[in-house]
Amino acid sequence: MNLAIETRALTRRFDDFRAVDGIDLRVERGTFYGFLGPNGAGKSTTIKMLTGLLAPTKGDVLVLGRDMRDPAQALDAKRHVGVIAENLSLFDNLTAREYLTFVGRMHLLPRDTVRARSEELLTLLGLAGETTKLTLEYSHGMKKKLALAAALLPNPDLLFLDEPFEGVDAITSRVIRDLLAGYVARGSTVFLTSHVLEIVERLCTHVGIIVKGRLVEQTSMAALRQGDTLENRFIQVAGAEAAVAPTLSWLEAAAP
Repeated sequence: MNLAIETRALTRRFDDFRAVDGIDLRVERGTFYGFLGPNGAGKSTTIKMLTGLLAPTKGDVLVLGRDMRDPAQALDAKRHVGVIAENLSLFDNLTAREYLTFVGRMHLLPRDTVRARSEELLTLLGLAGETTKLTLEYSHGMKKKLALAAALLPNPDLLFLDEPFEGVDAITSRVIRDLLAGYVARGSTVFLTSHVLEIVERLCTHVGIIVKGRLVEQTSMAALRQGDTLENRFIQVAGAEAAVAPTLSWLEAAAP
C-alpha cells in the first residue's frame, strides 16, 4: 500500500492529559481523507504532529515515506507539503503578492515560477483585484483564500487543511471545494478536518473519526455509505446517541 501518511501508536500528552492516545492512521496517496471528531478530540494536535509543528510524546509518524522524528527527513517532507493551520498565520503588513513571494522564496522556487503561480492563484481565487491591500485589511474569507493559495504555491503532494471552510461564505466555499476536487483528481492527497459533515461526505473518499484522542473509525466513504450516513455514524461512534435531547425550561411553557 502506497501511503501518504502512516502513524503507529501516535501519542501526545500535555502533563497528565492525553490529547492524542495511540492512533494508527493509514492515508493512501491520491485520497481525500476527512479527519473528524468533536471539539477537543485531538484533531488539531494530530495535524501539528503530522506537519512537524509539535513533537509526539511517543509513536512513529511517516509523511510521504519520511520519518517526521528525524530532522533531515522531516525537512525533506515539508518541501512536499502544504498546510492551512487552525489559526491563520499571515503577515499582516504584506500584500497578497508580497506574502506569496515570501512563501515561494522559502520553498526555494525560482522567481519567475513564483510570479506566474501567484498570478494564477490570485486570479482563480478572486483576489487579483485586492492585491494593493495589506492582509491586515482582508476579511476572514479572503484570508482563507490567501492561505490556500500559499499552501498550493509550491505544488505539494500532500495538503493539510484544518477547518478551511470555517467562517467563509458560500461562494468562497464553492471555489475552495472545486479547487480541492481538482487537486485530488491529479493524484495528490488532502487531509482535511471539518465540522461540516455535508462537505466531508461530498468531497472525501476516506474518513477517520477521533474521539477523546482515540481513533475509533477509519474506513472508505463507499464502505460507510453501504451501512449508514456519515452523520449517523459520527453521532454513534462519538457517543452522543444516548444524550438527552436539550431543552430550556422557559421554552417548555405554552405560548401565551
